[in-house]
Amino acid sequence: MSIDIVHPALSDYLLDHATPADEVLRDLAAETRRLLPDNARMQISHDQGTLLTLLVKLTGTLHAVEVGTFTGYSSICIARGLAPGGRLLACDVSEEWTGTARRYWERAGVADRIELRIAPAAETLRALPREEYLDFAFIDADKVGYPVYYEELLTRLRPGGVIVLDNVLREGRVLDPAAGEEPDLVIRELNDAITADERVESVLLPVRDGVTVVRKR
Repeated sequence: MSIDIVHPALSDYLLDHATPADEVLRDLAAETRRLLPDNARMQISHDQGTLLTLLVKLTGTLHAVEVGTFTGYSSICIARGLAPGGRLLACDVSEEWTGTARRYWERAGVADRIELRIAPAAETLRALPREEYLDFAFIDADKVGYPVYYEELLTRLRPGGVIVLDNVLREGRVLDPAAGEEPDLVIRELNDAITADERVESVLLPVRDGVTVVRKR
């Protein structure tokens, strides 16, 4: 099952009514589409990026983590919202894709705020201090890994901190109990688990392919 969460006729209107992307983000999106046409859909949309920046600013984030960097669009949006002195830890496994990210971090003037670690994200997260110090986290990587990423990040999230998870509707396949692909099953189970998690309050928003915003109590 695949559905249009937002009517296609409204998509451009929604994009036109978010704070406009600047030249750096526009060029990054265009280069990603040109260099990686088969993977470009992994890049978040402009309205998602604007949402990330706003949430980071609203939470006064000093310590942020991103799981899944790709070519760097979301990390630029997060880094731009950080409070003075804030830092973003970016986790990815691809030197190739993050090579593009590094170039655009420099161009956007945020490279000094971002630390990139090339390694399986579960390993990187488990090596972090087990203190409640993170203010914000964004998960947009391999879907089977989401439960581990969520738990490791929540353990380290301060009360009032926020986790954002992308692609939680799986193009509508979460509605189909017979969906047989493992990523769809994992995300459906995680959505239910987050709703029942008494440590947090959450909302699943129909933004693009679904975005869940989680706040630690």
